[in-house]
Amino acid sequence: MTDEQVILVDEADRALGSEEKLLAHRLGSLHRAVSVLVVDREGRWLLQQRAADKYHSGALWSNACCGHPRPGETTIAAADRRLWEEMGIRCPLRLLSQVRYTADVCAGLTENEIAHVFLGRHEADPVADPCEAMNWAWRDPAWIAQDMGLRPSNYTPWFRIYFDRLRDAAHPSSGPLADPTPPKVTA
Repeated sequence: MTDEQVILVDEADRALGSEEKLLAHRLGSLHRAVSVLVVDREGRWLLQQRAADKYHSGALWSNACCGHPRPGETTIAAADRRLWEEMGIRCPLRLLSQVRYTADVCAGLTENEIAHVFLGRHEADPVADPCEAMNWAWRDPAWIAQDMGLRPSNYTPWFRIYFDRLRDAAHPSSGPLADPTPPKVTA
């Protein structure tokens, strides 16, 4: 991980350069990220429980995958790559939104991101990489809302934001975006 670089950005998501990933999280540097929400035809969301030994947010439940584009990599390519690396899934993805948020994630690390949130539809069970996800589950949004209300600390801070703000837009019947420019959501 010490060689992995993230793309530093300004508030308009314009690239400013790059920084080593762990250092960016220690300093709270604003950087670009990707997250993928995966639903099936019934509207259930694919959740993953992050591997316990991840450098932050280990053992917490989250969306299907997340990560960072590498310098020179598009956000869609990064989302495709991370979905394959973490969950062994390939499916068409569409940009759902951009979410700007800041969250303390543990041990002095801060997620300060403009996340490009993609939505995909997939019907088969994932083949999760155990180094990335220790467990996974398909869950109905009503179940997620109830469980998240009872046990919010079991979920990553970014997933709580995405679920709250994008729940309706992620429903499989929502169809393609009418406006090709996704809404920007800040937290």
